[in-house]
Amino acid sequence: QVQLVESGGGLVQAGGSLRLSCVASGSSLSRYTMGWYLQAPGKERELVATITSGGTTNYAGSAKGRFTISRDNAQSTVYLQMNSLKTEDPPVYSCRAYLWEAGFREYWGQGTQVTVSS
Repeated sequence: QVQLVESGGGLVQAGGSLRLSCVASGSSLSRYTMGWYLQAPGKERELVATITSGGTTNYAGSAKGRFTISRDNAQSTVYLQMNSLKTEDPPVYSCRAYLWEAGFREYWGQGTQVTVSS
């Protein structure tokens, strides 16, 4: 069973930066696509960025130019570097791992809170 644990959230001023980390345990995630998703209160989770096992990245429009996703397979960790944070950026960021291999496998972390103050 895979477990994903996010960290790195906190309070930051508008215009500031944070780096989120998601560490996987229980299995190697080197073959998985990893992603970060955001969630605003009362809304569905939305994609921020994904990174494939080969390192190909994809970003949602709001993240382009501000956020960077990366991974360290040896450390079973995926990162999200967030720059130029805005007060309107949604507060909860969750990590996801998924893989199509003899069926669909998907795991989620519990999320980490990001608060941007003005």
